[in-house]
Amino acid sequence: MVRNSQFAKALRVLGYEITRQKGSHLRITTHLGGEHHEVVPSHRPLKPGTLASILKSVATHHQMTSQELARKLGLS
Repeated sequence: MVRNSQFAKALRVLGYEITRQKGSHLRITTHLGGEHHEVVPSHRPLKPGTLASILKSVATHHQMTSQELARKLGLS
């Protein structure tokens, strides 16, 4: 399973940075390919369904599949 801090760090490859934290959630933002925000729960570890949902949204923004994104981030 992936921890939220590992995931947020992995997304730096695509220009994502933590822009704020509210309670148990991190907001990450990128400006590559246009502005895109995602919210990553600070739960340890991230649940597989939550991870899959975030990966799908990020992959769609960057015009790739979830599998391609997972490989690029070193998660698969």
